[in-house]
Amino acid sequence: MSTLDEFYLALAKRKNSLTVFNPYRQSENLDNLKVYLEQMFALEGPRIMLVGEAPGYKGGRLTGVPFSSGKLYGEIDHPFLKEIAPKLSLNPDTLTAENTASVVWRYLSDKPVIPLFWNAFPFHPHPSRIQKKNRGPSVAEIKEGAFYLTELVKAFNPSVVAGLGRAGTACAQRVLPESEIRYIRHPSYGGKRDFIAGMDSLLSQK
Repeated sequence: MSTLDEFYLALAKRKNSLTVFNPYRQSENLDNLKVYLEQMFALEGPRIMLVGEAPGYKGGRLTGVPFSSGKLYGEIDHPFLKEIAPKLSLNPDTLTAENTASVVWRYLSDKPVIPLFWNAFPFHPHPSRIQKKNRGPSVAEIKEGAFYLTELVKAFNPSVVAGLGRAGTACAQRVLPESEIRYIRHPSYGGKRDFIAGMDSLLSQK
């Protein structure tokens, strides 16, 4: 994974602000991300990437792993989650549930293929001084996130890239302007049925 050294260093160095929290300034979260990506890179089968918007305050902000939460590893019966769970640093503060992560991994519980998850903006965006709340990433933040997505795409070399929600799709399209980026409906706000249909189609790709 030496090809991602610059990627990890850049993640860890990004400063916090009044509206952005960087979970990767905490070494445990950066190590958790490394465990996740190393395990994903080792999987056989089609290489599919799914790009979301940003980590939530109950999920990736606490664990460092995209589309996850502390409770996820005990509530979802999936071989991949069972494989990485003992290698992760999850303290009691991380043992919360995050709705999107739970919906996505429940869907994947009986699927032989799983995508590599990432976010258009890999840090937690929140309203000014209100850390326990989420907000959508700004245009400038999506532009910032393009660097990290570019590095990950170069290392992972996915055959198919999809965006979960508009921001994820927009960031993926910015990084891969010549590629077709598949749009997957976000499962929240009544989108679960369309999400499942989109994921069924995505995971059938070779």
